[in-house]
Amino acid sequence: MLEPNGPLPPEIYWRRRALAIGALVVALALVIWLVLTVSRGGDSPGDSKPVAASSSSSTASKPADASTTKAAEPSESGTPAPSSAASSASNEPAAGAGQCPDQSLAIKISVDQPTYRVGEQPNFRIVITNISSVMCQRDMNLAQIQASVLSLDGQRRFWTSSDCSPVDESNARNLKPGEQALFTVRWSGTTSQQGCVGERVPVPAGAYQVIAQFGSLHSSPEPFNLTTT
Repeated sequence: MLEPNGPLPPEIYWRRRALAIGALVVALALVIWLVLTVSRGGDSPGDSKPVAASSSSSTASKPADASTTKAAEPSESGTPAPSSAASSASNEPAAGAGQCPDQSLAIKISVDQPTYRVGEQPNFRIVITNISSVMCQRDMNLAQIQASVLSLDGQRRFWTSSDCSPVDESNARNLKPGEQALFTVRWSGTTSQQGCVGERVPVPAGAYQVIAQFGSLHSSPEPFNLTTT
């Protein structure tokens, strides 16, 4: 049977027009997307602009730690020995670096253990820090850096590192803000007098303290003990 060839219903015409308009909108959207992609040069979404890295001194934010840096062998004679852990402090003259006044420096001394047996040789660690906000230079002459063992009340002096080991040589250091210079000294465990006069005898068991001095700077005392067992 043949179908009639009369005009189609109006809703069929509207449906076809809607489909044609939709296809045109989709095609236009694709063209716009392609144009935008080409204009951006094909950059990857993960790319970012290079950022200048800030520069800071590692010693200013984190003091050198004895467990992660190898110190120079302490001096047998009692003279403070510069530590390799202080390698960041430059010995070369720095342009524009002024003299470090005492008020721009801090000094600290520590012991490697709280108790020693009589006859052992304690090691002391001296740290000098630039606590100012500018780089400065200071002659850290080893003759001026001293460690002294005193009675616990501080009234009696038993030993000073410079008594028998006077050293007078220039040791200029450039210290950035927060930077440290480290020194180690070994005590023989015996007494001493200025000029190394008199007999040197073993210090008996008891409670003692050690202090460090650099010019007019003095550290806080650090206590330790000597025992017979």
